[in-house]
Amino acid sequence: DEDATRSAREEVERGLADLNRMAASLGSKDKDSVQMIPLGETSSLKDNQLTRDQRSGTVESGCSDDLHDTSVIPIESSYALFFQVVFPFTIAGVGMVFAGIVLDYVQHWELFEEVPEVFILVPALLGLKGNLEMTLASRLSTLANLGGLDTPQQQRNVISANMALIQVQATVVAFLASAFAMLLAWIPNGQLDLSHAALLCASALATACTASFLLSLLMSMVVIGSRAGGINPDNVATPIAASLGDLTTLGVLSLFGSLFLHAHQNEGWLNLCIIAFFIVLAPVWLRIAMRDEGAMQVLRHGWSPVIFSMLISSGGGFILKRAVGQYPKIASFQPVINGVGGNLVAVQASRLSTAYHQMGRLGELPNGWTVSRFTSPTRAFFSKDWDSRSARVLLFLVVPGHMFFNWLIKLFHISDVVPPSGPLFTSFYLFAALAQVVVLLFVCQWLVSFVWARGVDPDNAAIPYLTALGDLLGTALLFITFHAIDAIEPTLV
Repeated sequence: DEDATRSAREEVERGLADLNRMAASLGSKDKDSVQMIPLGETSSLKDNQLTRDQRSGTVESGCSDDLHDTSVIPIESSYALFFQVVFPFTIAGVGMVFAGIVLDYVQHWELFEEVPEVFILVPALLGLKGNLEMTLASRLSTLANLGGLDTPQQQRNVISANMALIQVQATVVAFLASAFAMLLAWIPNGQLDLSHAALLCASALATACTASFLLSLLMSMVVIGSRAGGINPDNVATPIAASLGDLTTLGVLSLFGSLFLHAHQNEGWLNLCIIAFFIVLAPVWLRIAMRDEGAMQVLRHGWSPVIFSMLISSGGGFILKRAVGQYPKIASFQPVINGVGGNLVAVQASRLSTAYHQMGRLGELPNGWTVSRFTSPTRAFFSKDWDSRSARVLLFLVVPGHMFFNWLIKLFHISDVVPPSGPLFTSFYLFAALAQVVVLLFVCQWLVSFVWARGVDPDNAAIPYLTALGDLLGTALLFITFHAIDAIEPTLV
């Protein structure tokens, strides 16, 4: 009996040992196949899987509408997103407030009164932060999250090439923006002032190249610093770009434009020399940019978004020129409503782009999704999907953010014209601002999936279109708001 009992016990122990080995083997395979990584961590795109040594954090598997989806979607909690975004968003908004105050002040300068076509340039040049700096921030954020900026050598090569790339793009966009501004100015009356054209071109080139150099250098430092501090650069870099982008660009435009106006009045040839100087520099920047493969890809395929978004922003400038003539008080609010919308949608686009890079191959939407999946407003704003939650967090910032920024505008305005306020204006204004951001966030989640499915990197293509659309929508809705209030209570506006 004792031998039989001992034999049975040994058989049971051997069976349990076999089961333990099988369980350990299965657990090891599961760990190798499904990695846990947050949105801000590095990942490898090789074989469309994340490496084991990059595991740290939490994930959510699958989307709410696909119970059989077992792929890993890297997310942050809504609270983490809110607290990472709210501070740079507020700083960005303060920068836009001061940009609006500056625009309200300088609209009475000789430059804007003698050459009103400058108003058409304003949204196009302010939109450079969306065309160039925010795109750079998104591109560098994705590289940082994928481990492409971890060594000093990588940082030097990538940043020098990308800053040179920004100079090439700024030169081309500024030249085209000034030409398009003159075209829009010519259309109403059929007259073209060539001296004004030279002044606009020189001002646009000097503004774009100077502001873009300063801001791209700052963006590079922010991305590297965020990565070193364990903060997701997708949440920080684009708002920081927005915080100083409008104010820096508008200040540089007013300064250079005024200097070149005096040169135009006294030494007309000086503006032509300035134009020639920046055009001659372009091939030098081009040669430096061609050293990096990522920058080369942008040079080959990244022009359409930049140019078309500039044209869209210039349409907003055409509206602004008319709006300022009819409602001078509108100048204080234009950079704010445009900037807040562009800021929030750029954060969402940058996050979506990083997630797609981590989850799949360019040209193939993850989990077998199709672009039609992103045409539902319900899915975009009211589902449990991680991008829907982040959209709700960003929408939550709109109303309190604009109320705070409008209070700052009233507090710090320096011109004799008092900006409108009160319940009527605030309610109309907040409705316009909320409508703008809702449209932008909905278009964002569709556009990013669309360009990704077509094999185009959203880091380069999505943000320029979205911020330009924000400029056009914001300026148009603001003009409609002032027009509606004028019909109800003319003394307010």
